[in-house]
Amino acid sequence: MQIKQLGHVVLKVRDLAVSVPFYRDVLGLREVARYGGNMVFFSLGENHHDLALLEVGAHAPAPSTDSVGLYHVAFKVGDSLDELRALRDHLTRHGVPVLGMSDHAVSQSLYIRDPDGIEIELYVDADPSVWRDNPRAVATIRRLDLDRA
Repeated sequence: MQIKQLGHVVLKVRDLAVSVPFYRDVLGLREVARYGGNMVFFSLGENHHDLALLEVGAHAPAPSTDSVGLYHVAFKVGDSLDELRALRDHLTRHGVPVLGMSDHAVSQSLYIRDPDGIEIELYVDADPSVWRDNPRAVATIRRLDLDRA
């Protein structure tokens, strides 16, 4: 057996009325379907769905930083630092705080949290030769300053 690609991710959220506008209107994912009153599916355009949200209720506990489970979900937003700068400005206009910015050598990233505290990485890819020539470069984490880069 060989896995061909990652198919989709399903995230548990407290309230679809809060989370759907974040993923649809702020992050720009396209809503494609709903199931019952507790599940919404989004597509990035190439797959029937790439992300689904499952409502679990207002009293669900927040994600814990020291438990087993999902660390973050990453979405590619382009291939240039200019696109990453524009995204940072877009997030600021929507009141979404940027928690951090990292240069991973193979990519450059912004980190945010969704309304339920799930960490989201938004990144642009560097030249693919960086990781093809040196696969260990994927383990790089440096501070990224978009105003100086």
